[in-house]
Amino acid sequence: MPAAAGAKAPALRLPLHLQAQLARGVERRRQGYRTRFAPSPTGPLHRGNLRTALLSWLDARLRGGEWLLRIDDLDTPRNRSGAEAAILDDLHWLGLGWDGPVRRQSAHRGLYATVLSALRQAGHLYPCRCSRRLLADVSAPHGALAVYPGHCRERTPVWGPQAGRLPSWRLRLGPGVLCWQERGGPCGHQDGPSAVGDVVLRRADGVVAYHLATAVDELLMGITEVVRGDDLWPSTGAQVAVMAALGASPPAYAHVPLWRDARGERLSKREGAEGLAGLRSRGLDAPAVIGRLAASLALVPAGSRLSAEELAAGLSPETLDACLHPEGAKGKKV
Repeated sequence: MPAAAGAKAPALRLPLHLQAQLARGVERRRQGYRTRFAPSPTGPLHRGNLRTALLSWLDARLRGGEWLLRIDDLDTPRNRSGAEAAILDDLHWLGLGWDGPVRRQSAHRGLYATVLSALRQAGHLYPCRCSRRLLADVSAPHGALAVYPGHCRERTPVWGPQAGRLPSWRLRLGPGVLCWQERGGPCGHQDGPSAVGDVVLRRADGVVAYHLATAVDELLMGITEVVRGDDLWPSTGAQVAVMAALGASPPAYAHVPLWRDARGERLSKREGAEGLAGLRSRGLDAPAVIGRLAASLALVPAGSRLSAEELAAGLSPETLDACLHPEGAKGKKV
């Protein structure tokens, strides 16, 4: 797999237990295909989430690999009571069984803190006191609105509170292009300084940022390929940069198409937000929902009724491949 260029860092000293976990992740990659579905418990799975879950599950089953489930629940203020249980119930109801135990990011805060400490000691991080009023929040999972201009990069670092406020911690990104393997097309790539910038790895409120936790988890879980929505393409360079700082190679990526209507327009929030509760209230059972999700990708005729297992049995890896590399995701957003 391609590694990130231009991201060479000072010597990084990771604790032995973390080195061992990273080594186990590398070994898991060698053992075969592993992907994951990683929802946040901020509400019910909407229609697009459900389709992405089905696609990644199918890919794992057709390739004889493992489909892992991770709950990205670090951002506690955004989590909703009962959301995780509803997510698990929805997946069970659809017949999308996962392999192994559920991984919850909230159970690994100490591990992320260890990674942050090692990166800080190696000079990869610096404190930033820019407020959100001045800058876009580049740690958000759905892509940055602006690249951080580096206001605090060369200032004398003060890690403690000032005026009662702690700084965020940013990754000091070197020059060069960040590269990764994009399934079904040329390598994905983003220029580090102009397209990614110095991303936040720990927020000013002390919460570990999305890019750091995601990158660490992909490595420790031994993920060989990430199957996720095309709207997360802009986040890839930042996560590849974190992996490079840890001396690791990224997984491959398959950024799948967003659900669009008959005119090719992205579904409105109202249309796309309908989850299983809405579909079930209209009398749809699991085979009908699986058929509807698969028909939206032209995998089966409209109106089909079948289980997830039956759908997998009737597909070839080549047929599924056509759904896993949307034309718009190839080599874009440089």
